[in-house]
Amino acid sequence: MSMDIKQIQDLIKFVSKSGVNEVSIEEKDFKITIKTNQEPTYVTASIPAAIPATAPVQAVPAQPAAVSTPAAPAAADDESKFITVKSPMIGTFYRSPGPDKGSFVNVGDEISAGKVLCIIEAMKLFNEIESEVSGKIVKILVNDAQPVEYDQPLFLVDPS
Repeated sequence: MSMDIKQIQDLIKFVSKSGVNEVSIEEKDFKITIKTNQEPTYVTASIPAAIPATAPVQAVPAQPAAVSTPAAPAAADDESKFITVKSPMIGTFYRSPGPDKGSFVNVGDEISAGKVLCIIEAMKLFNEIESEVSGKIVKILVNDAQPVEYDQPLFLVDPS
């Protein structure tokens, strides 16, 4: 197996978005290890002489749930005061810790920074998504067990 630079860059992006701490791939003439720990992601690769070795590639570190305000004020003036909690990774969205357990949060619940809002399952790893804001859940934008994309809005929070 040999990977080209595009495949390596795609793997770095996937690892940094997925929240996994370390991925290691080893073949007889090829070895790549990607490690993340909320610091920048560094990649070390030993590659056969066919590809010139380059300096370590630096990628954006995996971030907890990204928070931003909605970008469509004309269509939703009343929603512009709300904060959107977005998915930090690709995976499957779950509202509760298990099928027979209650939801982490419901519409109307008061939340604070650090409160677990949901779980996103990616590659058999269950990642608890914590709030970075305080406020009240106004709307849950995703159904339970629904696939979500990176940066997809999950919750609307009223910070007031």
